Amino acid sequence: MLKFMKNKILIPLLVVGALAAFFSFKYSRTTGQTSEEKRKLVVQMVMKVINGGHYSPKELDDTFSARVFNKLVKEFDYDKLYFTQQDRAKMGAYEFKIDDEIKGNSIEFFDTLDAIYMRRSAGVEKYYPEILSKPFSFDGHEVFQLNPDKKDYAADEPQLKERWAQYLKYRTLEKYVDLKTEQGKLKEKLDTGGYTKYTIKGKGDTGVQTVYVGRDKTDTIKGATIKTDAELEADARESIKKSYDRYFARMHKWKDDDRFTAYVDAITETEDPHTQYFPPDDKKDFDVSMSGSFVGIGAKLSPENDKVTVSSIIVGSPAAHQGELKAGDEITKVGQGSETPVDIQGYELNDVIKLIRGPKGTEVRLTVKRVDGSTKVIPIKRGVIEIEETFAKSAIIKSKDGPVGYIRLPEFYADFNHTSGRTCSADVAAEVKKLKEAGVTGIILDLRNNGGGSLGDVVDMAGIFVGKGPVVQVKNNSAEANKLSAQSNDSALYTGPLAIMVNENSASASEILAAAMQDYKRAVIVGATTYGKGTVQKMVELDQMVDPMTRLQMLNDSTGAQGSSIGAVKLTMEKFYRINGGSTQLKGVTPDVEIPDAYDGYDDEELGERHNRSALPWDEIKAANYKTTNSLGNLKQLATLSESRIVTNPTFKLIEENAEIVKKKMDDNKVSLNEAEYKREQENLNATSKKLEELQKKTIAMDMTNPPADLAKINEDSTLINKNKDWLKSLSKDIYISETVNIVNDLPKGTSKVNLGTGMK
Repeated sequence: MLKFMKNKILIPLLVVGALAAFFSFKYSRTTGQTSEEKRKLVVQMVMKVINGGHYSPKELDDTFSARVFNKLVKEFDYDKLYFTQQDRAKMGAYEFKIDDEIKGNSIEFFDTLDAIYMRRSAGVEKYYPEILSKPFSFDGHEVFQLNPDKKDYAADEPQLKERWAQYLKYRTLEKYVDLKTEQGKLKEKLDTGGYTKYTIKGKGDTGVQTVYVGRDKTDTIKGATIKTDAELEADARESIKKSYDRYFARMHKWKDDDRFTAYVDAITETEDPHTQYFPPDDKKDFDVSMSGSFVGIGAKLSPENDKVTVSSIIVGSPAAHQGELKAGDEITKVGQGSETPVDIQGYELNDVIKLIRGPKGTEVRLTVKRVDGSTKVIPIKRGVIEIEETFAKSAIIKSKDGPVGYIRLPEFYADFNHTSGRTCSADVAAEVKKLKEAGVTGIILDLRNNGGGSLGDVVDMAGIFVGKGPVVQVKNNSAEANKLSAQSNDSALYTGPLAIMVNENSASASEILAAAMQDYKRAVIVGATTYGKGTVQKMVELDQMVDPMTRLQMLNDSTGAQGSSIGAVKLTMEKFYRINGGSTQLKGVTPDVEIPDAYDGYDDEELGERHNRSALPWDEIKAANYKTTNSLGNLKQLATLSESRIVTNPTFKLIEENAEIVKKKMDDNKVSLNEAEYKREQENLNATSKKLEELQKKTIAMDMTNPPADLAKINEDSTLINKNKDWLKSLSKDIYISETVNIVNDLPKGTSKVNLGTGMK
């Protein structure tokens, strides 16, 4: 199956117009472009941009070719369920020729791979229903290897079909055991609930059924049938079949341009893990993710049994103000104003979303089917929707040593397309002010799982805590490093005790801020070593690289799904360095106080940059001029005090044990296809998780409240009240936050004296 993996990266700018002046590319035709010609143009444009602007472009040679080849083959068939050894050998003829194809403006390898993939997919589509039409027996001794690196490709098509039979048997066993577990819980409830049990013969050869009849609390007669094992096995197979029916239905809607994008990404990500090609639609989605807002109606949608239904309405959105669209409504048609509506039956969710979104102030008309079966046409004017989960948010934790402020920052967002859009640095400053007004004795900034974002906002945010001074050094492949300094404040907005929480998924901008605060000795860094992404990307619009004649032809070209645009490249153009001169690239930021992490058992290649073969190397440059603060005291003593608490905490001990179990399981991930053995394996794997759940239930919740300044807004709407309660509840039993509160309380209580001079460190 296709495994298109995207990495969260640092984007300080969205357009690098200056590159166009250097890399204008001639591509003239007298007629419209064909799909193949447009693809060749994309590859050539991408390579021009990389060769002219990448921080450290790779040599186009056989080594480069082999890396692109292996990356793409793995992307198309990660689990080795499609290609045979003969297929691999046929594609292998191109393993050391992709560099020559790029130089010669050819995409023959992609065409060959794509044709093989589509042919194998068509074959699988024919025989998976046949495999799932017959009952499986789960009393044998088969073992299925889930780790693709531990197995070769199937020798031929019959062996490939047998591999699918094993794979589908494994998937069915998973579902079958789940169904039996659910039914066991139901039977236990019925046995103890005053229901009368009857035994009857099942349908056909399915054995004996058990039927329960009784009355519920409202004195209504209710009945429930306990299915036989044979019926549950049949239900499990049918469930798996439906999931693959949907999978192949989606695959038929995949455009070959989507698979071509994977090919271009294999080229760009061989340069480094964060250089990436964005076709036009993906570029739009990326802009939304960076800004935290989009233009639409404010309804969250979900696919249910090939239908698109409304799961919730965003508070304050156009849909909420209009008032007629409700959760549970099924959308059947989408119309643009007074135009004839489009029947969306069979549409993919993303395609429906594209129809609903549009320019601000325009009208979309939704034809919906209510839960009661009635239908209604609902007109809604589109407006700007803010995704609240993206934005900074704060709370106050009551502790024995006084109230501690907590700020969660999911990403370093910024709206690059609108000067009046929200920025994370301004929002964090606002949260800090609220917490100061509430009289907190310390602040925690939570950057766990924050993958990065706006470079400018990192610099501004550092100024909140250190005032003026250098924050990060940025260097391209030739010039001297450029020192970026916080300028917005003559003095720090907040000078009290500060802790920053990080983990393996804290990357890029998160690492810049954590490193700067660590170098200034301004904040104690708590958690696990960060991701290790020390590179800077900028978005380059490929259309700017095309000569005017080709651009005009593209505008007039009606062929191809990409229309008049060929997309953009997120290009690694610079590396950033700490103010102490070291890079965070590969090494990341090592916390001052380490806490056992649930991710410790996972492969670094999945969670970090350390073992990615295409990653840029670690290095260092001259340190910037800066002076440290005096706000932390003895860091070794802080770490020792924390460790003494952690070693006596049973939950942290279990987390470490579970990480070791996960590591061993991932090394050789075999699963038994024998029901009894499979259940034993799952019980063993789940034992630690169940213990953690039990300990979590027994954990004493922290007393958490909102800053007084937020209460009026929260209390405006019952939905906001409930969401806020859920958020505080989820935080209240987070043992990582709890231990960080202890660490903040161990910090010196006096305000730090931030030195703003420019003397050497």
